[in-house]
Amino acid sequence: MAEVEKKESSLMAVTQNGVKVATTEEDRRKAFGLAARDNSGVLSPFHFSRRENGEDDVTIKILYCGICHSDLHQLKNEWKNTIYPCVPGHEIVGVVTEVGSKVAMFKIGDKAGVGCLVGSCHSCESCNQNEENYCSKFVLTYNSVCADGAITYGGYSDKIVVDQHFVVKLPENLAMDKAAPLLCAGITVYSPMKNLQLNEPGKHLGVVGLGGLGHVAVKFGKAFGMKVTVISTSVKKREEAIDRLGADEFLVSSDPLQMQAAMGTMDGIIDTVSAKHDLVPLIALLKTKGRLVMIGVPEHPLELSVGPLVFGGKTITGSLIGGIKDTQEMIDFAGKHNITANIELISADYVNKAMERLAKADVRYRFVIDIGNTLNGAF
Repeated sequence: MAEVEKKESSLMAVTQNGVKVATTEEDRRKAFGLAARDNSGVLSPFHFSRRENGEDDVTIKILYCGICHSDLHQLKNEWKNTIYPCVPGHEIVGVVTEVGSKVAMFKIGDKAGVGCLVGSCHSCESCNQNEENYCSKFVLTYNSVCADGAITYGGYSDKIVVDQHFVVKLPENLAMDKAAPLLCAGITVYSPMKNLQLNEPGKHLGVVGLGGLGHVAVKFGKAFGMKVTVISTSVKKREEAIDRLGADEFLVSSDPLQMQAAMGTMDGIIDTVSAKHDLVPLIALLKTKGRLVMIGVPEHPLELSVGPLVFGGKTITGSLIGGIKDTQEMIDFAGKHNITANIELISADYVNKAMERLAKADVRYRFVIDIGNTLNGAF
């Protein structure tokens, strides 16, 4: 009887950081979100269930979730791998409402975040090197299949249950809505900068594309003490890049005179562009042994002449998000330097309109859904 009373007591309504914790086991299992049912990509209300909070799990009441461009691709099945119904979202922040018996790093009321991954094998070479992002058995936060066969649902929802290994602590000084995009956009640019030595003070970093990824890359580059040049097709972004984001220089990639003047000046370039574009002019901007890092994934193959690589000892490489250790390091670095994303906060009932605008690149620079305040009243 005492054990029953203890369990019931632990489920009583409490408030942590202004968040009411669920009062029954049934409430904890039930979940509500927004899902697409087909490749129209239209999101509508979706009732589903989350798993029970296990001994290694953390349950998070989701307060904010960023909208990544990959969400749009998945909703419309543009990568031909979407599992419907699909609940997107992998830029998740919120408050911990339950922890398992083996969870030591989190407690109820903590601010926490979840990025692109919620599982991996924990035993392969990549996992052993804290690079779960390259594990052949990684489990994505949504549109993925867990070891038990369950489909994962993302952050366009009211709660999520995640293995503690894949949860990060949020610095207290960062605004949660503006920090949400760092869980994908932030780690996607931070990881290659760190691991390819493109984070050293005094080095010259080029950033191709001033969107959700690019604007965060500029902020990290400046925080690392680097010279940062934004490379864009749009001259209209010059003022934004230099006056508001702090870039040192701005290159219009369609201006041959500007591009020629900058040849051989950059130690590395982060290429965020997901559309087809010419790589040869970018390679020309690199110093000898410079690196061009691809983090955008164009739908169609890119053409490449290898001559500039061979004769300059230059490298083209790719990078996929980052491991959990690097993600925690990234968010801590962001807290230290007060780095957040520039966002447009939207209500849940605006999400389909936001997707239309995102397809037209009509956002500066990341939509973030106010899940905590607007999801239950959506539609």
